[in-house]
Amino acid sequence: MMSLIGSAHAARIKDVSQVAGVRSNQLVGYGLVVGLPGTGETTPFTDQSFNAMLQNFGIQLPPGTKPKTKNVAAVAVNATLPAFTKQGQTIDITVSSMGSAKSLRGGTLLQTFLKGLDGKVYAVAQGSLMVGGFSATGADGSKVVGNTPTVGRISNGAIVEREVPNPFARGDFLTFNLFESDFTTAQRMADAINGFLGPQMAAAVDATSVRVRAPRDVSQRVAFLSTIENLEFNPADGAAKIIVNSRTGTIVIGQNVQLRPAAITHGGMTVSIKENYSASQPPPLSGGKTVVLPNSSVQVNEEESRMFKFEPGVTLDELVSAVNQVGAAPSDLMAILQALKQAGAIEGQLIIL
Repeated sequence: MMSLIGSAHAARIKDVSQVAGVRSNQLVGYGLVVGLPGTGETTPFTDQSFNAMLQNFGIQLPPGTKPKTKNVAAVAVNATLPAFTKQGQTIDITVSSMGSAKSLRGGTLLQTFLKGLDGKVYAVAQGSLMVGGFSATGADGSKVVGNTPTVGRISNGAIVEREVPNPFARGDFLTFNLFESDFTTAQRMADAINGFLGPQMAAAVDATSVRVRAPRDVSQRVAFLSTIENLEFNPADGAAKIIVNSRTGTIVIGQNVQLRPAAITHGGMTVSIKENYSASQPPPLSGGKTVVLPNSSVQVNEEESRMFKFEPGVTLDELVSAVNQVGAAPSDLMAILQALKQAGAIEGQLIIL
């Protein structure tokens, strides 16, 4: 399969960049899911966690007692805390089995602390799981599994207890970071902002960042940013690239890819070898033995090959048209592109995944 990357069009600033510091944060925790219909697990860390939970409720098991925790599973809980999420708001969580539990369907997650990279608790999770997968095991050991029964989600399953500070309201500047680093795009963005606000209001720091002078008052800064992020400008065309995914046969060719003078020929040869066996029988009463004799048949079919010559500055359309005329399969097309790159005939990068 071949795809073409078209030329760049006007884009809003918010579509190609994000404000520095305005980002989400990952949270993770460890907890227990209870209420499973015998699909839980009995592992050392599950037993230890279960005993610790009972101790927190003031329950002390007799020494040497080993609880049967087939309705309990140890799980990892993860969530993403969006920027500007306030205390008391809720976020979705994902619950994944950490041990040998067969399924989390029907389970309930007990109160679990979700921590950030700094080790502080930012949310508390709890609730009944929604599991899309299922599993069933027969008496003879046969097993049927649909989707993933050991992973579930809880919508709005965690309550935010701590807000993440961000630099949005600090300083005299806001910085926009491009999703795709490019010096030309950064300069064009700065020029577009200066054309709207006035000279010296924005400056490209490097190929990724554009710094914009902003008001200090938070309410004014929000209105200011709302206006700036909707400004349109023309991002620079991407670098000339050809992306080849050898696993899926997908080929993506950038618009700026061109060929230097080159000639391509494509053809194939098929060799078929077939063994035909015949029996050789001796005359009657001769005392000989019947012998099986192999009879090999070799057939060679060579496809017609056509050569295409490219003049300097061949465009993408001409390249694609020529390849389609050759009728090359994706694997053959990959070989043609590699050969052209080795010959120095491609003006651009050839990236093979």
